[in-house]
Amino acid sequence: MGRPTRPRILTLALTAAMTVTSASAAYAHTPATPTHSTTPTHRTTTQATSTNALNVSGTVPVLSLLALLGRQIGGARHTSFPPPTDAPNRDRRVCTAVAQSRASCHAIVLTDAGAGTDPAGYGPADLRSAYSLPSTTSGYGQTVALVDAYNDPTAESDLAVYRSTYGLPPCTTGNGCFRKVDQYGGTRYPALDTGWAQEISLDLDMVSAICPNCHILLVEAADNTFANLGAAQNEAAALHANAISDSWGGRDSSDNTYGRYFNHPGIAQTASSGDSGYGVIYPASSRYVTAVGGTSLRRTATGWTQTAWSGAGSGCSAYNTALPGQAGAATGCPRRAVADVSAVADPYTGVAVYDSTPSGGLSGWLVFGGTSVSAPIIASVYALAGNAASINNSYPYAHTAYLTDITVGSNGFCPVYQLCHARPGWDGPTGLGTPRGVGAF
Repeated sequence: MGRPTRPRILTLALTAAMTVTSASAAYAHTPATPTHSTTPTHRTTTQATSTNALNVSGTVPVLSLLALLGRQIGGARHTSFPPPTDAPNRDRRVCTAVAQSRASCHAIVLTDAGAGTDPAGYGPADLRSAYSLPSTTSGYGQTVALVDAYNDPTAESDLAVYRSTYGLPPCTTGNGCFRKVDQYGGTRYPALDTGWAQEISLDLDMVSAICPNCHILLVEAADNTFANLGAAQNEAAALHANAISDSWGGRDSSDNTYGRYFNHPGIAQTASSGDSGYGVIYPASSRYVTAVGGTSLRRTATGWTQTAWSGAGSGCSAYNTALPGQAGAATGCPRRAVADVSAVADPYTGVAVYDSTPSGGLSGWLVFGGTSVSAPIIASVYALAGNAASINNSYPYAHTAYLTDITVGSNGFCPVYQLCHARPGWDGPTGLGTPRGVGAF
């Protein structure tokens, strides 16, 4: 018998897909026994924009089969991202959940991608292409600060591997590009936490990808309490950072309690919106920062397609006042609405990161997602624009022509549609959209 035609292949594949639907649905409702000490995420899903997309219950084995089908019939092929599998804990959070007054980082690592000697996931050229950024010609004289908890002892050497692999200029202590301090500006670094060390590597690599000409300041807080992270935030401002990225957060809180750590006019401060879907965290809910949501980012034959990531945090703060720029955005929130803008955060369309400090059995080249990716990306876009001293976080609301509006996708259920569903204009998961150049920053 000859090779089946493409319609015949499609029929066979769809028949097989429907056959495994019941079994896969049963599997999806069977609790998996965690195999790592860190906290696994909810199953991340992405919203398809293609008119050929199928929505079938029991999606884990079905999507694997359709991914294979896509390769057989000439569909889009993303060699950096393995097709979905039904293995438990395929993605996991690198930082554990925390109690009130503490913060957790928002990095998610894929456990079955990368972890080797070659990069997987999107690199600098991909991200610059997706967001139309002038990365090679801008950013001179700008400093992006990264505020994180605990110590990453291999931060500078891992940074060197990432930058040399992608042909970026060296950024070292010796040439003055890189500086690492504790929360007091000294060199008495805190204890190692391997999860936060992965977060730090992620942050460093995203600044390098977006703004390779920027200087990088890493400020390591003694621990993940808001008091110490706040002290590190103030130190970053005192050391004259132009932009500060916070890839972490905790429970929604009042600026009356913690706002003294983030009230730094003339400095662009970004905060990740979270990785648990609809719901608000702090400092993303602070009126002093730019709250950064998340998208799924996919390359197509003609460019890029973006949808709201199902894990991106969003919502309405219970405490803090709305940004002035949100007055005309129809957020549906009487107070501070999250997010403002967004960038890639879906780990299944994630970024390449190099980290040599083992955590959960993983080291080397890894693939990361989470709004820990999007926050340093946006901080670095602010640095490329070079306008932080003269603008505030309402600026993007008056310059939406320089943003790509994300109109498809959702991060859960909520009482006000736009707080958890992408739509034309502002929405919670993606804010006003993703960068299209630097004109909105």
